[in-house]
Amino acid sequence: MADDRLIVAMDVPNAVAGLALAEQLGDAVSFYKIGLGMLTGGGLALANELKQEHGKRIFLDMKLFDIGATVEAAVRGLAQFDLDFLTVHGDPHVVRAAKEGAASSNMKILAVTILTSLDRNDLDDCLIQPGDIADLVRTRAGLAFDAGADGVIASPQEAAAIRALPEAAGRLIVTPGVRPTGADKGDQKRVATPANAIQNGADHIVVGRPIWTSENPRATAQNITADMANAR
Repeated sequence: MADDRLIVAMDVPNAVAGLALAEQLGDAVSFYKIGLGMLTGGGLALANELKQEHGKRIFLDMKLFDIGATVEAAVRGLAQFDLDFLTVHGDPHVVRAAKEGAASSNMKILAVTILTSLDRNDLDDCLIQPGDIADLVRTRAGLAFDAGADGVIASPQEAAAIRALPEAAGRLIVTPGVRPTGADKGDQKRVATPANAIQNGADHIVVGRPIWTSENPRATAQNITADMANAR
């Protein structure tokens, strides 16, 4: 039986490639992430097919950000597809609006703290306030929880600090930036192994490139699941 703590990122060109990957992975994977890169390639159609016809759980990674009314309307529209997770930026007004939009569904709203592809130099370029990234992530996570977020997206390096927040009780922590031992970091800068991420308090890990570029994606997914099982 698949361990749904592993979420496989469908960072492939289109729904046809995504469905082919899902078929390769079979019952080794039960949870998939579909993001912006797939949106114009049939991403929503793939999400529906995987959910309704294959019984998979779906994480729609849209990272929505806009004025409250627009976010609420967008989330209300997405909620009709019976998906499991949806990401929005962690700004409190965005989270509150998203929760309003999702109110008639079971879809969980996950707030993005700081993207795992960014480091302090990147934040300086974006005029983000000074400070250690871990401190900023923890603060943003607390604000998102206070605004009603069901969980947060954060790097595995910050998961333990977020889990320790009183506001984090009963909330989800989902960690991208997870790489099996020896895997290339790709565009991620704050990374950890699957076992480390779980040990640090993550409920789910997101892994994409190391799986879909593998010569044997199913075996790679199974190895990641085994690594998580060894977490203490």
